[in-house]
Amino acid sequence: MYKMTEHQMIMPDDFFLPFGGKLNKENRWVQLSHLIPWWKVEKVYAKRFEKKIKGRQAVSVRVALGALIIQERLGTTDRETVQQITENPYLQYFIGLPGFQEKAPFHHSLMTHFRKRLNKKAINQINEWIALEAQHQDEDDHHDDHDDDEPDQETMEETESNEESSESTPNQGKLLLDATCAPADIAYPTDLSLLNEAREKLEEMIDVLHAPHQGKKMKPRTYRRKARQAYLSVAKQKQVSGRKLRKAIGQQLRFIERDLKHIARLQENSSLTLLNKQQYKQLLVINELYRQQKVMYMNRSHRIEDRIVSISQPHVRPIVRGKAKANVEFGAKIAVSLVDGYAFMEKLDWNNYNEANTLQQSVEAYRKRHGCYPEAVLADKIYRNRENLRYCKERNIRLSGPKLGRPPKQEQAEQKQLAQRDASERNAIESKFGEGKRRYGLGLIQARLQQTSETVIALQFLVMNLEHKLRLLFYSFFKWLIHGSKRPVAV
Repeated sequence: MYKMTEHQMIMPDDFFLPFGGKLNKENRWVQLSHLIPWWKVEKVYAKRFEKKIKGRQAVSVRVALGALIIQERLGTTDRETVQQITENPYLQYFIGLPGFQEKAPFHHSLMTHFRKRLNKKAINQINEWIALEAQHQDEDDHHDDHDDDEPDQETMEETESNEESSESTPNQGKLLLDATCAPADIAYPTDLSLLNEAREKLEEMIDVLHAPHQGKKMKPRTYRRKARQAYLSVAKQKQVSGRKLRKAIGQQLRFIERDLKHIARLQENSSLTLLNKQQYKQLLVINELYRQQKVMYMNRSHRIEDRIVSISQPHVRPIVRGKAKANVEFGAKIAVSLVDGYAFMEKLDWNNYNEANTLQQSVEAYRKRHGCYPEAVLADKIYRNRENLRYCKERNIRLSGPKLGRPPKQEQAEQKQLAQRDASERNAIESKFGEGKRRYGLGLIQARLQQTSETVIALQFLVMNLEHKLRLLFYSFFKWLIHGSKRPVAV
């Protein structure tokens, strides 16, 4: 059951403080609360609840989304986030409470449900609402600063014609494209460590399945001490030769094969329902992990499709990036576009993909958002394939970078300056990645489920856009104090 509540905004003066005083209207959390279209978000959020089902009333969308934004902005855990909200009146105002209360507004376990209800698609939609509204606001302010009079009839007709037919609208703006990886919070995977972890989990499952028959039947022999010693004898060595490592992997594979056969026999007399939900899921993952490791061991290879690198997070895949810090990262690969400082997540996939294939999709998304194609697309050389070049040429879009083929002997000064300018402007998207990984947790995704991890990644881009919009708001406010221009209003 869900009840619509976000029809009226609570003003800072109406927020009740038991110890007296009023909230500061210029506080960042007060300003941020005015930048989010809560009424639009609630329509999306309310659709996830069935109206006919009776039960306990669900937490409002402002509490759910507000708590998630606070967590990503402060970089806290679920428990610490609830504690911060309980102690801070500004945070309580941000999540929509009518007054300060000393009791926690909700239990910390609900944070996981918030991340499930507000999925990646919903967060991306909110992100587009905020970014596009901010860009339209900037355009209106720009026109107000330069045009004091009302627009003439000819200008209004031209604007209406451009809105009706985006194909006739000239190309405007620049689109920055790049891709990055959001590493998951997992231990660095090795074949030997994965097999040892799988063996230990199988031994725990055997203990659970044999418990009802204890004293009646002999427990299957797992040789767990011998297997543990075989693993430690290799894992503790600083340098291990390939021959020793292969021998150790073969030993662990045989131990796992024996344990899987024991579980198959125990299943005949004991149902797998004795295993909890987590153990049953791990059993399915270990079966696939054993198959993959067996194939690589027999073929003397280190590559296989959909390779599992974590038993607890089987959706995580190795992403080869070729970076100086780490050649391979383990997480989700994200294709991102940047327009006027606002970042949009164009594609998220746990499998590695060629980011050049996302250029056309990103350009069409830009046209859908702004009503026209971009004037230029600034991207890496990998995006400059023949298909993308032909696509951009047909739409009169300039794609940055050198031409295909042999480079000319004498490069013109104008082309050299244009290439340098494009490279300097493209640094904005690289700095956006650095900002997200250093300040907002994009460098280590600590959510464990696939769906919640995708929500956390989308939330981080949403928080970055909110912070960018907040910085612009404060800049225009200081500009108003200095020059006495029109005072900005957060909508």
